[in-house]
Amino acid sequence: MRPVLFLSLTSLLFLPSCGKKQAAAAPQMPPAAVTFVPAATETVSITRELPGRIDAVRVAEVRARVPGILLEKTFKEGGDVKSGDILFKIDPLPLEAAKENAAAALARSEANLYQAESQLARFKSLVSSNAISKQQFDDAESAVKVAVAEGKAAAAALKTAELNLGYATVTAPISGRVGRAQVTEGALVGENEATLMAVIQQLDPIYFDFTQSSADLLALQRAMKSGEVSQVGPGQTGAKLLLEDGTEYSHPGKILFSEAVVDPTTGMVTLRAEFPNTDKILLPGMFARVRVVQAVKENVVTVPQRTVTRVQGGGGSVMVIDESNHAQIRMIETDNAVGDKWVVTSGLKAGEKVIVEGLLKARPGAPVEPEPFQPVKAASSQPEAQVSEKS
Repeated sequence: MRPVLFLSLTSLLFLPSCGKKQAAAAPQMPPAAVTFVPAATETVSITRELPGRIDAVRVAEVRARVPGILLEKTFKEGGDVKSGDILFKIDPLPLEAAKENAAAALARSEANLYQAESQLARFKSLVSSNAISKQQFDDAESAVKVAVAEGKAAAAALKTAELNLGYATVTAPISGRVGRAQVTEGALVGENEATLMAVIQQLDPIYFDFTQSSADLLALQRAMKSGEVSQVGPGQTGAKLLLEDGTEYSHPGKILFSEAVVDPTTGMVTLRAEFPNTDKILLPGMFARVRVVQAVKENVVTVPQRTVTRVQGGGGSVMVIDESNHAQIRMIETDNAVGDKWVVTSGLKAGEKVIVEGLLKARPGAPVEPEPFQPVKAASSQPEAQVSEKS
């Protein structure tokens, strides 16, 4: 039989007290090492990114102005043409015949006028001696006037025939890029209608038509009136184009006008910008977005986006360092993105230390060892801050 061991009551009471002393003697965790940046104040430009479509500055539909058989197409489809370049040639023979007929009619009217004027001259000497009646003299005067009118009509008909003959050679009305030919050699054009033959579009410069909601414009005007934002200066106006693949177009543009009315079906206001297009990269019909500077907001608080933990419903939180070097959670409200920063509208003051690195190690209320944040590669020049909003 195994012996039964008994511990005294004092021994049992001693064991827990030893455990408490060992736990109290456990070493404490050192303060977490973190880096911080002070919340900064900046002057930012309020911009809008608005969708729209590329449109040609001028579009000319080349149409047949006289009837005839198309003999020749003299341009390269998809190429650039200059104003006055020959594009098509219509059979001129019927038009030449019409011109000769009009010239003959003019010669006949001139002969009739000569005859009528000669007869009137003879009647002037006879009417005074009552050799002819006054009625005959009046008829001679009327014949001269009719002959004059017929001569003018014949001259106009000849001019029309000459113009029609000139229209047999179809030229480019504007300079630009010509599309595909709508007709081929041998086709009958201009018969009872002005047949569309080709389309020319001027591509340099080029328009970008876009829209903005009237509510946005109203809110912006109210903000300007209240002094929350200020109107952009002359050197800050302009527009930048963002292409369909997300790249930024290399040439800046300028805003030409804004419509004075609101579309009642969409509640949008139409605006137009103009961009240079020397390389013909921008083509009519392309979709793009324009970034437009509309106002300036001064002395706003900004923090790096990486320091903000976004929450559902907007806003977010940051971890700040208080005066005793303890980490604290701060709920903030943000407005818009400024490059890689957020604009803070409430919850944070300029100069407060915001933790950048070490967020996972820092605990609310726990001490930290702060160090100023040093970026990996400091930029030589800071770009102008811009508030970007997409519609």
